[in-house]
Amino acid sequence: MFQLRIYTLRTPEALAEYAAVHWARHVTTFPAFGVTTHGVWTQHGDQGNRLVALIAYPPGADVGDVTRRVMSSPEFAADMAGFDVADILDVQSTLLDPTQFSPIR
Repeated sequence: MFQLRIYTLRTPEALAEYAAVHWARHVTTFPAFGVTTHGVWTQHGDQGNRLVALIAYPPGADVGDVTRRVMSSPEFAADMAGFDVADILDVQSTLLDPTQFSPIR
């Protein structure tokens, strides 16, 4: 199961910090919870300060449970240390199943 996550940040500076520091830390934290990061991007243009991430959960995982375990962990707290979470204005997530012909499975 894949999940596309889109984070809207308050300012370009908050986006830059969140991407370069805090999300970069998540990439090394997530595997301990069975979560794989397939890509992390920042959005170009006038549509806001957005970070887009594509992650995957283990087969049969309860996405809500895994998310709760990650977010309540000391590792996640360390990942987010020093970042003002009020700078995250919105998070959208969409669960995705790959098609049979998808190059990412």
